[in-house]
Amino acid sequence: MHLHNLYADATGESHFRDIEIDCGLVSRAGKLSERLPASGIIFREVPADYDLDWHPAPRRQYIINLDAGVRITASDGESRVIGAGEVILVEDVSGKGHLSQAVDGAARNCIFVPVE
Repeated sequence: MHLHNLYADATGESHFRDIEIDCGLVSRAGKLSERLPASGIIFREVPADYDLDWHPAPRRQYIINLDAGVRITASDGESRVIGAGEVILVEDVSGKGHLSQAVDGAARNCIFVPVE
């Protein structure tokens, strides 16, 4: 399973990388990953005109987009659209941060899963 990851380097610059989650545990219900730490769940509704200026993530967390995407731009200039059904692990809790913007004029429902 593929995840996007946004992180800050030692100089505070944010970058993307890809993470592959190993789903090697086989059960009758399908393939599973190992259990990963999480400390809660937050549901969020984001308006269609969402356009947030530079900011670091408020905490390390997974963001799971349910029904629409978001364009995230790292401080190194790379921009990715994280679409509906995709997951990103945001870890740029310090440094320059990133931009976040709604795509296609669509409101978005998403889930935050803090990992701290």
